[in-house]
Amino acid sequence: MSIMAGELVTIAEYMNSIQAEMAKQVLADFDIPAIIIGENAGDGRIGFIEPIKLQVKQTDADEAKKILEEQEQNFEPEDSPEFNELGGYEEPEEQ
Repeated sequence: MSIMAGELVTIAEYMNSIQAEMAKQVLADFDIPAIIIGENAGDGRIGFIEPIKLQVKQTDADEAKKILEEQEQNFEPEDSPEFNELGGYEEPEEQ
């Protein structure tokens, strides 16, 4: 699926490409094409990373934001088979 001509807007920013790719796939599942900008961004300084931007056509922006917000609210890591394969999650003990 390719993005047709039109004004693109940033609907979300991520600090790693895995999160950005997951969000892009969620939108693709709802037939909303998206692009990722800045996967390798940075100005060369150690410790400085530009956020990775997820962009969609302006006409899809409101719906895309709503979908991502709903996905984030409904995500329960314990329900994920991949999460269970990793042995679950335990709160770190306070020291």
